[in-house]
Amino acid sequence: MKIFKALTVIAGITLASAVSAVMADELDEVRERVSERFAEIEPKHVSKSPVDGWYTVNKGAIVAYISADGRYLLQGDLIDLELQTNLSEESRNGARIEMMSEVPREKMIIFSPEEVRFSVSIFTDIDCTYCRRLHSQIGEYMAQGIEIKYLLYPRGGPTSESWVKAEQVWCADNRNDALTLAKLDRKFETHSCDSSVVSQQYAIGQDVGLRGTPAIVLEDGTLISGYMPAIQLAEALASASAK
Repeated sequence: MKIFKALTVIAGITLASAVSAVMADELDEVRERVSERFAEIEPKHVSKSPVDGWYTVNKGAIVAYISADGRYLLQGDLIDLELQTNLSEESRNGARIEMMSEVPREKMIIFSPEEVRFSVSIFTDIDCTYCRRLHSQIGEYMAQGIEIKYLLYPRGGPTSESWVKAEQVWCADNRNDALTLAKLDRKFETHSCDSSVVSQQYAIGQDVGLRGTPAIVLEDGTLISGYMPAIQLAEALASASAK
């Protein structure tokens, strides 16, 4: 009996190893097919999905699903009805967490309260009406203990006047004051410097999947599109923290 049990265990381990090897080979094949078809997708962007026979393609906030034979591509949210969970949004949130963690603090313009309860990253456009409204209430966000880490996102692109203003703000000796004055259409001292950070943050904003400004990224990767008053944002942050 003991010998039979031992053989059963060995057979089970062997079968599991064989299945894992087959799945690994299939994943490698799918990655190769996707990389050949889409130049911007690297093998690391393809992984197993929760649905048998399908794989997840995840690059930044872009989430899609591709069949094992590489023939069918599906873009849309994958919902787990049993758990009532948006699996696609979870993937996007995870990608945003990774992207934001790679931006060093010295590459952002940070307004921090004396006691930090929460921290958010905000993509801002200097001329955006609701971006200005949010910043005009910066004291209220500080009072709620919300640290605001600004990333510059001139939504009009490299040829816009807002882009020039963003570069001027970045090249100011005091970027916090310069940002505040720029949003009030007031002059501030600036000089020439390496302003490539604007291009970098613009690219990150596109990968994050923002659809307008301001775009608020919470610590759990949740993206809030648009202006949100300080009290409501604090409530949303407390709720996300509790989860």
